[in-house]
Amino acid sequence: MLRIDGEVEEVIEFSFEELAAFPADVQVLDVGRFNPKRPGDGITLDGLLDRVRPKSTATYLTLHATADDFAASIPLAAVRAEGIVVYRLNGQPLPLEKGGPVRFLIPDPAACHTDELDDCANVKFVDRIELTAGRGRDTRPDDEDEHEELHRREAESQRA
Repeated sequence: MLRIDGEVEEVIEFSFEELAAFPADVQVLDVGRFNPKRPGDGITLDGLLDRVRPKSTATYLTLHATADDFAASIPLAAVRAEGIVVYRLNGQPLPLEKGGPVRFLIPDPAACHTDELDDCANVKFVDRIELTAGRGRDTRPDDEDEHEELHRREAESQRA
């Protein structure tokens, strides 16, 4: 379901059951309180990273979404304490139509295309988190036209 690799001491692939078995102190119930359009439950990024133990060389977190070939690479230090990995909705795995298998959420990002921790770093369809030494693959839009096209396609897919 979710693989965490790269600059880590232990590469781990987490199943839904393994994510659900994380202790209560790292579970985040009802992420909709941060963003009403993003319902579900998650785990703190910090809680997940404690399991894989990032190497001291890890400076960026790259979120990979194979389903739509999207990637966002963001500074690890800036997001480690804030990031939430949403994996469950109503006690079941997060469905694809809600961004599953995993959706990455930053509770208070900057507006899209304004910062490395912008709203476009709230990535859906995440199946791999890679820790890197320096910025990794990032397919977020570079200009306003690309940015508008990305959000137009996302709006169309949500209506479908």
